[in-house]
Amino acid sequence: MIESLANIFKVPELKRRLAFTAALLIVYRIGAYIPTPGIDAHALASFFAHVSGTLLGFFDLFSGGALRRLSVFALGIMPYISASIILQLLAVVVPYLERLSKEGEQGRKKITQYTRYGTVLLSAIQGLGIAFGLESMRSPAGELVVPSPGWSFRLMTTITLTAGTIFLMWLGEQISERGIGNGISLLIFAGIVVRLPEAIVSSWKLLSTGELRPYIFLSILVLMVVVVALVIVMTLGQRRISVQYAKRVVGRRVYGGASTHIPLRVNTAGVIPVIFASSIIVFPATIAQFIKHPWMQFMAQMLSPTTIVYNALYGTFIIFFTYFYTAIIFNPVDVADNMRKYGGFIPGIRPGAKTAEFIDKVLTRITLVGAIYLALISILPEFLIVSMNVPFYFGGTSLLIVVGVALDTVQQVEAHLLMRHYEGFLKKGKVRGRIG
Repeated sequence: MIESLANIFKVPELKRRLAFTAALLIVYRIGAYIPTPGIDAHALASFFAHVSGTLLGFFDLFSGGALRRLSVFALGIMPYISASIILQLLAVVVPYLERLSKEGEQGRKKITQYTRYGTVLLSAIQGLGIAFGLESMRSPAGELVVPSPGWSFRLMTTITLTAGTIFLMWLGEQISERGIGNGISLLIFAGIVVRLPEAIVSSWKLLSTGELRPYIFLSILVLMVVVVALVIVMTLGQRRISVQYAKRVVGRRVYGGASTHIPLRVNTAGVIPVIFASSIIVFPATIAQFIKHPWMQFMAQMLSPTTIVYNALYGTFIIFFTYFYTAIIFNPVDVADNMRKYGGFIPGIRPGAKTAEFIDKVLTRITLVGAIYLALISILPEFLIVSMNVPFYFGGTSLLIVVGVALDTVQQVEAHLLMRHYEGFLKKGKVRGRIG
């Protein structure tokens, strides 16, 4: 491993890309501490400590703590992700967007342009909504979060937060183009892992005071290793369907006759179902913070993370959205049509409708495994915190994102090393690439 890490610095281009990526991530973390004008920081921190289990706490996870400080990067990169998901969903029902998605590089550029416009629009709407919400917020002690409310504060906050998100979008695109890894994913990754030192310090304090017993702490560490290994296996897991291409004679040349496979991922939907489910399940608790009605308070109490109702609904939503999002991004009929167009067939299955039915049947079965896996990983943090008194958040969306982004980045580093005949991180071949 040490030799493999040393090989990275023997490739000038890779070294430059890593340095560039690290520099932009540092800029991102510095910006997360630049506050938006007109905020009482102490009152805001007290308020967020009180609403850690709501939608605001969920978005604060993706912003790397920038939302609880209301920095210029408080919205994070979530508006860009939301705009991307909305366009993916619209591409299924809007013929124009569907045509663009099939037009190759030019179509992707146009969709990227629409995504940027959508990001600006969503950022402005969310920024204005946050400004209005902040004016009505008070800390548990009754302190006003915004000492001087009004339209000057609302416009300043909207412009500042929108500009911060646009800058983050630009940072992500620069990392993808001139750095290493997926820039947008790395920004989310950096916002999550930055909390690791705080978790280590809090665990050490509990060990020192005797509140956390050593054997429980060791059990937690073993469980963490097992869970991370499971996430890696499920992230890379594929069901390969064999495909045979018939030989075609064009002039004096023979084409086809090769054997290949269709790699169906066990977790085709990725982390998107967890994000959808989390946003929906914590919405009532968020609304209850602003509507002081007995019925709303009862709903918020029933849907708190420690209840059986919350975990049952959370798992059900994740399974539903896993199937829903998989159906949107993977169309067996299109795959079967493309195979038939180029003379491909699955051995023992007739081309056309039968092939589409077979692929759909296989995908449905493996998606059930992926959906149950996502549900269990997402419910894991509540089990650890409630049952084992773990002093930090482990599992759920953050773990899925961290492992997925780490694997993608390692694969890109591996590719650069192997291109220049350097040995990668694995002695007997590189990590299998993720599809999708």
